[in-house]
Amino acid sequence: MKINWGTGIVIAFGLFMSFILFFVFKVQSNSKYDNELVVEKYYQKEQGFEKEMEKEQNAHDMTTAVKFTVENDGIVVQFPEDIDYTKVTGKVSLYRPSNKKLDFETPVSLSGPRLLIPKNNLVGGRWDIALDWSYNGVDYLSKEKFIL
Repeated sequence: MKINWGTGIVIAFGLFMSFILFFVFKVQSNSKYDNELVVEKYYQKEQGFEKEMEKEQNAHDMTTAVKFTVENDGIVVQFPEDIDYTKVTGKVSLYRPSNKKLDFETPVSLSGPRLLIPKNNLVGGRWDIALDWSYNGVDYLSKEKFIL
């Protein structure tokens, strides 16, 4: 049987579409390639965006900002020396963009001006950290991105 160029093009398009559909099906059916939303309850989170911006502005207006550093033990959150750390309340949220299952929150409980997030809770890669805290009735929000 002789195949002309028109039949060859149709066969090539058919093979290409089969190839693409095979990989689409493979990615959608395999749990290794998990397609999840960035955040749950997206619209509820958006409603609190203005308050979040206010908290970030409060943190930016401080004379001494909260500092985040990566050390051998883990991530260290250093609060300003001029505040009474016993009056600080809040939570630290660690967000892993690549895997929602690794996200976690811890309450802020200080015995000194430093808070240590142990490295054994963290896997290598990118982490977004958000410190939502209050001091003397004023709310603050400090954010940072790390690659471990």
